[in-house]
Amino acid sequence: MEHPIKILIVEDNVIIADDMQSMLEEIGYEVVDNVIVYEQAVEVLKNNHVDLVLIDIILASDKTGIDLGKHIRKNYNIPFIFVTSNSDKATVENAKTVKPDGYLVKPFEQQDLYTSIEIALSNFNYAQKAAEKTDLENKAGEEGFTSNSVLKDSIFVKKQHLYYRIQFGDIQFIKADNVYLEVNTVDKKFLVRSPLKDYLEKLPKDKFFRAHKSYIVNVDHIDAINSKDIMINNQLIPISKEFKEFIISSMNS
Repeated sequence: MEHPIKILIVEDNVIIADDMQSMLEEIGYEVVDNVIVYEQAVEVLKNNHVDLVLIDIILASDKTGIDLGKHIRKNYNIPFIFVTSNSDKATVENAKTVKPDGYLVKPFEQQDLYTSIEIALSNFNYAQKAAEKTDLENKAGEEGFTSNSVLKDSIFVKKQHLYYRIQFGDIQFIKADNVYLEVNTVDKKFLVRSPLKDYLEKLPKDKFFRAHKSYIVNVDHIDAINSKDIMINNQLIPISKEFKEFIISSMNS
């Protein structure tokens, strides 16, 4: 099941905030809320799922957007972008202290907003995976853990101009097609540019297996099996001899 990216706007200029919301919704993002002060933003973050925050540095309160950036870094694992009229050296240097995922200077066009968000989400997702991989490798070395010790429940998949969160359980199988992968969920298909082997590394290793040189399958979705194929959602998928033996062994264990 796909979920539009949920964005919180923190901007004390109501006209600009409403304009930003219109731009975002026209692109296809979901605006969780549109607030003007630090305290409101903290409350929204506490009570709602938010994927990304757009923050004006100067807010209509004693606490600034940089204070909010610090709060997000301390309490949430989500990206945020500063949206501001100030691009002077002092402001930029101050903003850098909280390591924002983007810095967008007003005025801007819809395409600028879209590009900043997509790059921020992509870079954040990549950095998270790299950090998780390093953390798991360290744990494996120190405590004998494997990568199966920690699993996330979803993955971001890009479709057109949006990144959608796909639950692992909704992925039925993945088919290699030249330089692209076709990610098949319960009711949709997504094209991803990635080697099949690399993509397999991102998936839970107790559910997803290389069934064939061109296929990864989620074993929870296998409906039937014969000597050469498995069936998932009425589609026959070829399997290797090794995978057939693995499945039969698992069924009998």
